[in-house]
Amino acid sequence: MTTNSTRRACLGTWPTPVERAPRLAVALGLDPDDLWIKRDDLTGLGGGGNKIRKLEWTVGAAVADGADTLVTTGSPQSNHARLTAAAGTRLGFDVVLVFPGEAGASQSGNLALDGLLGARIAWAGDVDDIGLAAVADTVVTQLRASGASPALIPFGGSSGIGAHGYVLCGQELRKQVPDLDTVVVALGSGGTMAGLVAALGPEKVLGVDTGALANPLHAVARFASEAAHSSITADQLHARFDMVGSGYGNLTEPVAAALSLIARTEGVILDPVYTGRALAGLVAAVEDGTITSGRTTVFLHTGGLPGLFGHRHTVERAQNSLRCFPLPADDQTSRQDPTESV
Repeated sequence: MTTNSTRRACLGTWPTPVERAPRLAVALGLDPDDLWIKRDDLTGLGGGGNKIRKLEWTVGAAVADGADTLVTTGSPQSNHARLTAAAGTRLGFDVVLVFPGEAGASQSGNLALDGLLGARIAWAGDVDDIGLAAVADTVVTQLRASGASPALIPFGGSSGIGAHGYVLCGQELRKQVPDLDTVVVALGSGGTMAGLVAALGPEKVLGVDTGALANPLHAVARFASEAAHSSITADQLHARFDMVGSGYGNLTEPVAAALSLIARTEGVILDPVYTGRALAGLVAAVEDGTITSGRTTVFLHTGGLPGLFGHRHTVERAQNSLRCFPLPADDQTSRQDPTESV
């Protein structure tokens, strides 16, 4: 499954499909053949999503180094944490997830799957990103003292090593959509966009910032340069920063509209933090002329569906949008229990 030369673990199902999205394209004002969706939500393991491509390399390195425990950080609804837990289960690792906050403060969504997958949670309390990383280091030290061999997987799975997974995705896209002009992707911890930039070039990748990092393009440039073995600078990259709204975890009106639009045109479900923002950015890019008709655009669906069920405002909004179909009053008789007339 993994060798020291490749340092890659086989965790997903490749290549993921690409699908035309003609009804969504027309709704956006594009031509029907202009828009495709790359289905990286269908990567297979643990509910799917883009993190599996990165974990094949970061966990592969842990296997090659003789580790027996995976440690990583994230939020309680982290897709990366969920899939680290799934990867650990698949490959026989123990897994410790380091989250901010206290036990019981967050429920459902990815956190429920973390429990189902058998991960242990280290609750770090009220900490910032630096404090969370410090707690993760403490966990690693404790594990070593107990005789374990832990591997610390980077936040979001994003690193020069992890970006190799999206170099391979970029190579898939070159074969699947040879006339690709632009791929639109959520920009979080930077590794997904970095791999695509390394494979396709900065001019073909549009990142839509989610607010996960203060300066995400610096991370993208660093990871892309490592993956491409060449210098890529932040000013070469293309990104939108207008979809963050009031903060990383907060639902905005453009994102809510994007979630509804793709669901009702293509039957595809997005999440409110990553893919919903990415589609809202694509909508805005069409509106301002950054993306135009007659050019081939791919929307990269990076997964994250379980996180939707941990996002209270999105769930409430979706439930409130349910419409009732009124049955005629005399139809009540046809729906009575047939034993009542016996």
